[in-house]
Amino acid sequence: MPEIVLRKSAIITETTFHEGGPAPEVPLRRAAAMSVIANPYAGRYHAEIAPFMEDLKPLGVQMAKDLIDALGGDAGAIEGYGKGAIIGTNGELEHGALWHVPGGYAMRELMPASAAIVPSTKKIGGPGTRLDVPLTHANASYVRSHFDAMEVGLPDGPKADELLLVLVMSTGSRIHARVGGLKSSEVEGKDGLR
Repeated sequence: MPEIVLRKSAIITETTFHEGGPAPEVPLRRAAAMSVIANPYAGRYHAEIAPFMEDLKPLGVQMAKDLIDALGGDAGAIEGYGKGAIIGTNGELEHGALWHVPGGYAMRELMPASAAIVPSTKKIGGPGTRLDVPLTHANASYVRSHFDAMEVGLPDGPKADELLLVLVMSTGSRIHARVGGLKSSEVEGKDGLR
């Protein structure tokens, strides 16, 4: 199996105190962990790529741990999550799909209430490409207040033969969420939806 060659990692955090309305009791915190790695499949078509997901699992767990630490160290305080990938121009979109299992399961493994599917996005692009990573409630996908996104990217990656892998977490809903739907306090946590 290919070896993971990590060129760069980064964590960005955001704290939102208000969005023009009343300030919440607790500010919203979001963070993104990014890793730029060599794409072992760049440059030509490879029929068998799925085994690389197993190799990516330790990286996913480390990134998830780093995110939890960046947001205060309490996995129970994380309410939202998402993942994404930017594939360098010598790769194909399917190479970003390799991140689905190792990225999503890493976060779910470390969070006590994480039954919801981890939303995802991916695109092909070069250095400086930005990606809007979707977020949903970590335990119930129907919690509308947690539908959000965090824009991420790095000025020098991914290069043509690289992958930029991303995990995102948040500590709550949009600051002034008020469009109805299932509330976080009403989540039953049985099916990942409600």
